[in-house]
Amino acid sequence: MNRRDFLKVAGSGALIATTSGAAEARGNLPVPDNAVGMLYDSTLCIGCRACVYKCKEVNDMPNVVRDGEVQWDQAEELSGDTLNIIKAYKQGTGETKNSAVDGFAFIKRNCMHCVDAGCVSVCPVSAMQKDPETGIVSHNPDACIGCRYCVAACPYNVPKYEYDEAFGQIQKCQLCNQKGVERINKGLNPGCVEVCPTGANIFGTREELLQEAKRRLALKPGEDYTYPLERVGSTYGHVKAAPDYTQHIFGEHEGGGTQVMVIAGMEHTKLGLPDLPERSYASVSETVQHTIYGGMLAPAGLLAGLLYFARRSCKETDKEGEDEV
Repeated sequence: MNRRDFLKVAGSGALIATTSGAAEARGNLPVPDNAVGMLYDSTLCIGCRACVYKCKEVNDMPNVVRDGEVQWDQAEELSGDTLNIIKAYKQGTGETKNSAVDGFAFIKRNCMHCVDAGCVSVCPVSAMQKDPETGIVSHNPDACIGCRYCVAACPYNVPKYEYDEAFGQIQKCQLCNQKGVERINKGLNPGCVEVCPTGANIFGTREELLQEAKRRLALKPGEDYTYPLERVGSTYGHVKAAPDYTQHIFGEHEGGGTQVMVIAGMEHTKLGLPDLPERSYASVSETVQHTIYGGMLAPAGLLAGLLYFARRSCKETDKEGEDEV
């Protein structure tokens, strides 16, 4: 088959896909009623990385080793051995905290536990699952086949594969509620939340966290506010003058929303967070896939066209051979 004929067949398959009406567009999935998560306030973070150390302790993961010495706070990126990390933004002289000009700020990177998670959508064996009650996105290594589709599908570049292991697995933050840990089910806070000395990272239901974030953004710069430790509404906290917050809650709407949300004193893109549309990538990809493959009409039409042109090509070749004889 020549290229022109192939494009004709491919075009006919696309036409079938668009006219079959086998599936309707899917919108973003709703937030589970009892969804839990975390709120990270970049303005409160002091970059101590106690959360990184505690995460490794809870999940029994090795520390970073450099020049033969253990460096518990020196992981530079998420990996199969590091499920959360603190990174720094610096511009110019880096003198003023939370300033985008000649300033610096910190950002905590871990699984965002998306409301409409792409990793769950693409997993062919349901190794990635979203709890219908808590909304926590978890990974089942016993079901995983190592295809790494979840790695490619995550807009936050979170799931990591253990390439250095003979039988590598996918690793990601599971909000300290996976088999063998299960802190949330026991009424405990995630490890990273438990040790945060400034309350930069707090735990609660998504609705509670969203309301807390909105209260902080409504504060006037310099106004005293009691920042809770560990959980929203905690009796433990500290009074601090409010910074000049950027009026945006990252994760409220981005990519269909997340259960880990971020507020900061500067634009979130400067802190390395992606600029995402409100519609989730999962809803877009599933709409396309279900439309094209719904009822198998498009693949069947494409296959039939290819077979037709292949058969016609064979007949023309045979006829040319007979004419030569």
